[in-house]
Amino acid sequence: MLDDQALMEALNSTPVVEGRRRDLWRDGDEVERWARDHGGVGGAEEARWLLAARDALQAAESDPAAAASPELRRVLAGVRKVPQASASGIEWHVEAPPERGLAVELVLAWADVKERLPGRLRPCGNPECRLFLLDRSRANTARWCSMKTCGNRLKARRHQARTRETPA
Repeated sequence: MLDDQALMEALNSTPVVEGRRRDLWRDGDEVERWARDHGGVGGAEEARWLLAARDALQAAESDPAAAASPELRRVLAGVRKVPQASASGIEWHVEAPPERGLAVELVLAWADVKERLPGRLRPCGNPECRLFLLDRSRANTARWCSMKTCGNRLKARRHQARTRETPA
């Protein structure tokens, strides 16, 4: 099963660089490297499923109504969670076609975060940013993917706007 870090790597694979959206998974072999690093088999078919899952999850986090999207249903179609007896009790195993296995794990990691940390996964508060954050603060008040970049930029813009409005 993929962890929170792998989920965030996938969700944040479309940053804005120099004012333009960049898809790291469509540029070069990054999606293949990510898949291999997380137990995938590699290949074009697995990459297509990962891109579909990532895009559907980004849409679902940006607009909760998109969580029931046809794309997400297509990634999960025919997938089963099967119990298996073991020495430690019952373990659940996901059965999915091999080329879709990692994409399904990505969706399950997202669902796990939504259940364990409700309201903590969200888009960055900077409307020009395409990244997501997983707020682990006690107060659940984080607004930006990074205080160094988005937080400082927005605070500086607000300060400049206030100083322009204030007569000298």
